[in-house]
Amino acid sequence: MTVLFSFGILLIAGIVGFKYFWLEHPVGTGPAGPMVSRDSFTSAWSDRDVLLIGLGDSVTAGLGAQPASKSYFNRLVKTTDDDADEISGICLSKVLSNLRQENFARSGSNSIENLAYLVPQVQVQPSQTFGIIVMTTGGNDIIHSYGRQPPKEGAMYGASYADAEPWIQNYRRRLTKILDEIDSRFPGGCEIFLGNIYDPTDGVGNAVLSGLPRWPDALRIHDEYNTIIAEACSNRSNVHLVDIHSTFLGHGIYSRQFWNEHYRSDDPNYWYWDNFEDPNNRGYDAIRRLFLIEIARVIPTVLKEQASDNTAF
Repeated sequence: MTVLFSFGILLIAGIVGFKYFWLEHPVGTGPAGPMVSRDSFTSAWSDRDVLLIGLGDSVTAGLGAQPASKSYFNRLVKTTDDDADEISGICLSKVLSNLRQENFARSGSNSIENLAYLVPQVQVQPSQTFGIIVMTTGGNDIIHSYGRQPPKEGAMYGASYADAEPWIQNYRRRLTKILDEIDSRFPGGCEIFLGNIYDPTDGVGNAVLSGLPRWPDALRIHDEYNTIIAEACSNRSNVHLVDIHSTFLGHGIYSRQFWNEHYRSDDPNYWYWDNFEDPNNRGYDAIRRLFLIEIARVIPTVLKEQASDNTAF
């Protein structure tokens, strides 16, 4: 009887532990992501005509943001009424009096479609217009079609590294072309802020518990894509990396596992929406902050330098 009782206790503890550490994904409450300094947002950056453009996939389109005003793109423009006090009013409309915005990002699009269909929607702008472009592209190349179909370029889930290698190199060339096309549409200059690709498995590389089949080469392919994104940012003075990947580690499906190297004891919560591949509201809060920090680092100086150059003539 004692043995059976002890076995029962261990079994119950195992079930409870498995549910707690593997199956439950609490999202937490309150602000998420790094602090954004208010210092850069206390005075105007410019009265120039500035066009904020969104391009790429569902992360920039805002899938999973509820309501849509909580997408990172929309919160770059204007904070929401229920934003935390420490970020309230920290947005681009506060510092750019002639800001306009258009979001061409489309949920489900891969980088092939971004180049073929989304970038062409951006019109060539007059020389007096300055562009700020925010973009996430490439994640759907990797996760589609969730192992339900044989892997192919633009939907390579389940591919071996050998099979994926030519598709990876095509992504490198395609991203170069995307950036060239964006530049060509802004004769008055633009700065591009390019987000890299997060990993909902927190570096584990196993999404079986989210209903996806095992994929041995997933992390290697994912790392190659992020390397290409980082290199594109390093090679161009007007393209800037927004490191979503590092910030989101520890906020995926293994966020409760304290033994994971990316465990976040200060916020061991899930930043993804119900579909596993898009952010939830707190995730979008974090992404908004990452973009704001990088934009604030770059844009005031660039606009000031351009204004000085124009005055010189």
